[in-house]
Parts: sequence; structure tokens; C-alpha cells
Amino acid sequence: MKSLLLFGATGDLARRMLMPSLYGLDSEGLLTDDLRIVGTARSAMDDAGYKALIEKALREFLEPERIKSDLMSRFLGRLRYVPLDVSAPEQFNALSAALLREGANPSDGLRIFLSTAPSLFGPTIAGLASAGLAGEHTRLALEKPLGHDLASSRAINDAVASAFPERNTFRIDHYLGKETVQNLLALRFGNALFEPLWGAHGIDHVQITVAETVGLEGRLGFYDETGALRDMVQNHMLQLLALTAMEPPARFDATSVRDEKVKVLRSLRPIDAATAQTHSVIGQYGAGAVAGKPVGSYADELGHASSTETFVALKVHVDNWRWQGVPFYLRTGKRLPARRTEIFIQFKAVPHSIFTGPGAALQPNKLIIGLQPEEAITLRVMMKEPGLDRQGMRLREAPLDISIPNAFADSRRRIAYERLLLDLLDGDPTLFVRRDEVEGQWTWIDAIRAGWAANAMVPRPYAAGAWGPSAAIGLTERDGVTWHD
Repeated sequence: MKSLLLFGATGDLARRMLMPSLYGLDSEGLLTDDLRIVGTARSAMDDAGYKALIEKALREFLEPERIKSDLMSRFLGRLRYVPLDVSAPEQFNALSAALLREGANPSDGLRIFLSTAPSLFGPTIAGLASAGLAGEHTRLALEKPLGHDLASSRAINDAVASAFPERNTFRIDHYLGKETVQNLLALRFGNALFEPLWGAHGIDHVQITVAETVGLEGRLGFYDETGALRDMVQNHMLQLLALTAMEPPARFDATSVRDEKVKVLRSLRPIDAATAQTHSVIGQYGAGAVAGKPVGSYADELGHASSTETFVALKVHVDNWRWQGVPFYLRTGKRLPARRTEIFIQFKAVPHSIFTGPGAALQPNKLIIGLQPEEAITLRVMMKEPGLDRQGMRLREAPLDISIPNAFADSRRRIAYERLLLDLLDGDPTLFVRRDEVEGQWTWIDAIRAGWAANAMVPRPYAAGAWGPSAAIGLTERDGVTWHD
């Protein structure tokens, strides 16, 4: 009997993402018949109460047509619940006993998904080890945040390494489970079209945007201690940058892919005390309007004044042969005009235009890889306008669109965690983050924060519903670049 042990099993992530993902895998026959899903959290309830909680969540967060009575019954039959206070080490023995009663063998086939506060990582791992639930045959998945700086991240990684080998440690960045992120690899390395131009000789600049319209959404304490740089840039955006900039791996396997990502992270030019003011902009939203509705300021939502940034824009360089001189512009923020995650790649202009006359101005080609809200790939190219061209050929920029849902209409759109959970169960770490990746990311992020402190930089105000403070526009316009809004 195999077991998937979920810590934080009554929380928002479990109800919105993990359980709907597991239900989806089960409904397609991708979970083995002998798998039990054991939830654990501090809440006191029995198996029946937990199954009722999860059934309610599935009916709330899944499309109605996917809810089938037989599938629901089968999935709920897999669920068990064991209350656990991780601050009480003796309770881990009861957890181990409960797994054994289900027929699970902790030394063979135990998979653990740890979604708790970072301060509980250490006690949880120690409790698992003391109860015989760690070791060579157990796989551990860790949900972010993995620390708040390099030192705290190393402490967590050291605690994990004391009980779980690195090959069995699966650090999650859910962006890597998104189809379009994986499609970036297919686009680059499965086609002969782009790779010859993929570098300083063919690309003018790259923009990566992760824009949110929401504010704090109940994450007051966590977000105010974290800020946009650590919440978004340290993980999601640096992973997107690494996948965009990496060299072709020898094979599509965990070691080869992650080796190439680490090389990119080690090649990032530091943004430090000398460059923080010229290469970074931070902001905090004030009152304004989003989608036509008035919203309050960050301080209003928080209940007091704060120096935490809700917006970051960075000018980044990858100092290696391929990308020398090509700027990567990153921006992320809350209360922006639109919810959007995309990679925007502008190629260099043609070296000489043969077209003259009105309407003959050429625009550089652009590749836009959209991750959310819609997954799509768009290549913008110059095309001839219909007409007789008596005063010269008229040209217009036109899109070549690939809408992922439309192009693959016969495939169900999946939650990113479906792929990640299945890979955890199967033992494939390719789309998970290795320790040296995490620590490379934190090394670079810590230098930025030290640069902000050295220059006494504070967030600039911007109105909710705007694309950040005006200085973010200047960050790109000094180079003759405009943000892709």
C-alpha cells in the first residue's frame, strides 16, 4: 500500500489546488489503486469530517461537468485524516501508527507534500525522522516559501538534508507545472526556427511581466514581511528567466535541465549598492481604481503605514557569451491594470529595409509567450496590406497566434499541480527546483535588498490601476524600450 501524506491538508492550497488536481488524476486512472491520501493538520476531525470538507471543496472549485458520483465516491474512498500538532513531537508516532494501520509501509512508497509555515519546516522534518517516516525511500515535496533570505533557506535545506537525500527532495515552483512554461522548452528546442536567433545576435531585449490586479487577499502578515521581490521575483520570475536564457540541455532529464538553469543563475550580473538605483524601481500602490472599481491603498488594507514594496521593476543582465549586452526587464506588482503573466521577446530589426514610401516603416518581430490568464504563443511579423500599392508596398504588423486551448481543444486544461503531483508520485524531479538553484536565486536577491538598504531606497507611490510608478517607465525608456502593456 502506498501513501501520499499531505501536511496543511485543510488549508487553502489543499482545497483549491491539490485535491482538485488529485481528483483529476484519479478520474483519468493515473493514480494506482493502492494509493491512500492521508491529510494532516491541526484541526480536530475524523475521516468522515475530512471527506465532507474535501467534497465541498471539489464541488466549489471544479467545473460541474467533471463531478461524477462514481468518480467522487472512488476518490473520497482514498482519503484519510490524522490530526497533528507538529510542535508536539510525540504525535508523529501516532501519525506513523495510522499509516501502518492503513497498510502503508513507510519504508517503501511514502510520498510527503509539506505545505506549512517555514518556521514549522524544522520541527516537521525532525518529527518525521523520529517516527521513522523519513529516509532513503521517502520523497518529500516542499511548497514555498523556502526561507526569506539565503541564510534561512540554507537552514531549511540543511534540515531537509539531515533526513532526506537531495534526489528525493522535490522543491515546488508551481509555474514549472504550467503547460506554457514547458512549451517554452518545446518551442526553443523542438523547432529549428528560433534557436539560431536566440541570443545577442538576434534578440534586442526580453521582458518578463507578472501582473496582478488583486491586493493582499488575506495575506496581510505574510506579504508585509515578504514583499514583491521575495514573493515573485526570487522564485517564479527567476525560473522563467532561467528557462528563457538557458543553453540547450543534452537531454530532457532532471540533471541536464537543472544544470543549465543553474548556469544562468550564476551568470546574473549583481544588482548591488552601486547599481540598485539605476537598475531597480520599487513601488507601493495607493488608492485608485481597478477594473472600474475603487480600491484602497496598501496601507489602508494593511491598517498601518509600511515600507514594503508591492511593485518591482528590474533591468537584468546575463553575463555570458549568448546574452552579452541583451537586457532582461522584469516587473511584477499588485493592483496593476490587468492580470497577466508573459514573456515578451523583441528581436532585432532587419539590417536594411528595401521598402520605401508611406506605410513602409518596419517593426521588429516580437514573440509573446502568455502564461495567464490565457495560455497562448503569438509571433508578430510584418505583412503586406491588401491593395494595388501604387505608391509603394504598404506593410502592417500582424499576429500569428497559437491559442493553446484552441490548438489542443481535445485536451483538458490542467492545473499545474496535476503534473507536479504525478511527477512526485513517479519520482521525476525535472520540473522541481534543486538546492543550488534556490540558493543561487537567494544570493542574487539578497544583493538587491542590500543595495536598496545601502541607498535608503523606499517604495515610490503609484495609483492602483496604474502600471507601477513612473520611474518604471524611465527604467526602459532610457534604453529606447517601451514596456509591452
